[in-house]
Amino acid sequence: MSRVTPIGALRHRLQLETESRVDDGGGGVTQTWSPVATVWASIKPRSGQEVFAADRLSGRLTHEIRIRYRTGVTPVMRFRQGSRIFQILAVIDMDERRRWLRCLCEEREL
Repeated sequence: MSRVTPIGALRHRLQLETESRVDDGGGGVTQTWSPVATVWASIKPRSGQEVFAADRLSGRLTHEIRIRYRTGVTPVMRFRQGSRIFQILAVIDMDERRRWLRCLCEEREL
């Protein structure tokens, strides 16, 4: 895609979620995810790999997800599309004019 993302490329409906940590009463925390917004996005796969760890094979895919600019999107958030989860690794304001965000994401446990 060029620097200008055509509106027709935003064909995926994603849920933007943020992490919440709640005390579990035993000295630990429970991690939950709360929806922040539902956004239209373009998803472009970048690379993939298989990793053998903890006596099992797991896959990882990296994606570039583009959305219209919105404040507050950070790497501690994630995108969800049904059962697919995209962890945000980096957020880039593409032309520094607050029009588009380019999010570098990783999809794990494939």
